[in-house]
Amino acid sequence: MAKATRAAFGETLVKLVEEGMDIMAVDADLCGSTTTAKLGAAYPDRLVDVGIAEQNMIGVAAGLSLTGRTVFTGSFSVFGTGRCWEQIRNTVCDSGLNVKICPTHSGITVGADGATHQMLEDIALMRVLPGMRVLVPADYASAVAAIRLAAKTPGPFSVRLGREPLPEVYDETFTCDVPFAGVPREGSDISIMACGVEVAHALKAAELLEAEGISAEVVDVFSVKPLDEETIIASAAKTGRVLTVEEHSVYGGMGSAVAELLSEKHPVPVSRLGLTTFGQSGTAAELLAYYQLDAAGIVARVKELLGK
Repeated sequence: MAKATRAAFGETLVKLVEEGMDIMAVDADLCGSTTTAKLGAAYPDRLVDVGIAEQNMIGVAAGLSLTGRTVFTGSFSVFGTGRCWEQIRNTVCDSGLNVKICPTHSGITVGADGATHQMLEDIALMRVLPGMRVLVPADYASAVAAIRLAAKTPGPFSVRLGREPLPEVYDETFTCDVPFAGVPREGSDISIMACGVEVAHALKAAELLEAEGISAEVVDVFSVKPLDEETIIASAAKTGRVLTVEEHSVYGGMGSAVAELLSEKHPVPVSRLGLTTFGQSGTAAELLAYYQLDAAGIVARVKELLGK
């Protein structure tokens, strides 16, 4: 069953409180959309809505964390990482506070809201910060695991959540630690390294490529920072060629992180598929097709790289 990664947010926070964790959430007037409202409905004293004041949201979260609580922040990705980046840098990361940045509505799959709300730079903004760990779950189950992992690991985390329902990649028993990269499909001709919404499209592309005699390995780069270097290098060494795919700018995102790693420790040809412009309005499916980030677009890029 397809479920949005954001749907895991409020539900998981409620369960963590029920399990005895001292969890709080701070949101910036988007509690229904981010689903932190579910925590507020179950435990009204554990949700603070600061209104449309994202920079203040980070300050309040930081203050609450200094009382010993584990604090999550909401808001849309463009506001929750972009508008308040300086506060995340100076207040959260410089002090290593136990604040988890979990914005929703990331990437072009926000759809008709258009370029102003389609955050394509958040992974780059978060991974550049010292001490920040960056997770990009591929489906509902891995979003639950990401939120649980962030809650139980001290220090700053960024968990990228989205609006659009995604196909199931992992079952409900999925758990992991950082760093982690999964290999949901093995292959020998090329490694397609994807994160977030692109993992399901990469798996579909691998099926289509198999029908044409091309064996594609799919790697889910769940942990963009720190990278699972062992898994990524092993896949690159096995296939000899890498295509990274992300619903994010090609500048500074997951593809950049993979390319940096491989250039230093196991050089192979690497091509990055993502965006180089702002987005535009449209349905999620229309936009993924337009920017060649759906299965058909991935297939076309793989065949181009392999000279097929």
